[in-house]
Amino acid sequence: MSDAKVPAADQTLRILRHLTTARGPLPASMIATQLGLPRSTVYHLLGALQEHGFVMHLPEEQRYGLGIAALELGSAYARQEPLARLGRPLMSALVDRVRTSGHLAVPHGRDVLYVIEERVRGGAALVSDVDVRLPMHLTASGRAILAALPKAQVRALYPDRGAFVQRHEDAAEPVIDRSSRLRSALDATITRGYAVERGAVTPGISSIAVPVLDHRSWPVAAIALTFRDEELAEAAFDGLAEELRQTAGVLSVRLHGRPASEPLGA
Repeated sequence: MSDAKVPAADQTLRILRHLTTARGPLPASMIATQLGLPRSTVYHLLGALQEHGFVMHLPEEQRYGLGIAALELGSAYARQEPLARLGRPLMSALVDRVRTSGHLAVPHGRDVLYVIEERVRGGAALVSDVDVRLPMHLTASGRAILAALPKAQVRALYPDRGAFVQRHEDAAEPVIDRSSRLRSALDATITRGYAVERGAVTPGISSIAVPVLDHRSWPVAAIALTFRDEELAEAAFDGLAEELRQTAGVLSVRLHGRPASEPLGA
C-alpha cells in the first residue's frame, strides 16, 4: 500500500519522526512550516497524538514534545532484544574489568526498566533485576538519562510534586521531591559528567551512571555500576565513570553506526 492511500498515517508518522530528530519541543506552527503541512492538519494530528500519549503539550511555552508513550515505544524496541544482545557482552566485559556489579536500563515513562543485570560474586544485594522498574529520579541510570534530555522535556515528565515518589527516608543525599531539587541534581550531573545516586534506592548502596546516546545525542538507555558505600571511595568515581563512558560509546556506535555528537557534560 502506498503512502498516498493513507495520507493521515503518513503525516502523523512524519510529525513523530520530526519531533524525534528535534533537540527539544517545537511550536505547532514551526512543525507545519518545516514539514510543509497545513497548520490545521498539524494541530488536529498533534491533538490525536496527545490524546494517546505520544505527544506532550507544554502550554507555558506553546510547544509540543514527545510524550511518555513515545518513550515507552523506544523501550519496547529495546526489550525486543537488539539492545540487550548488543549490550550484554559489553556489560559483562565491563563488570569483569572493574569487579563491580553493573546494569543497563532504558526509559519507561517516569521509570527506568532494567534490561541487563551483571553481578559480581559477593557484590551488594540489589533490588534491580531484568524487567524491574524503578523511579527514574531516584536512580543513577534515570538521572543520567534525564540530564541528557532537554529541560522542557524534563519539566513535562515532572509537572508537579505528585510526580516524585520516594522509597525510604534514609538516603545519604538530599531527597528529590520537587522540580527545583531535581534540576539541581541534573545540573550537578552535567557538570560532573556522570550521575551519582547515594542510597536513594537502597540505604548503604550507591551507583554511578552515564547515558547511552544515539547519533543525535538523544538518551536511549543508561549504564551504571552499583556498589556498597564501604567498598569504594568517592575518589574512585571518576575512573569508573570513564570506564562507563567508553562502554557507552561503543554501544552507541553498535546501535546507531556512529558515535553521539555531544556526550554528557560536553
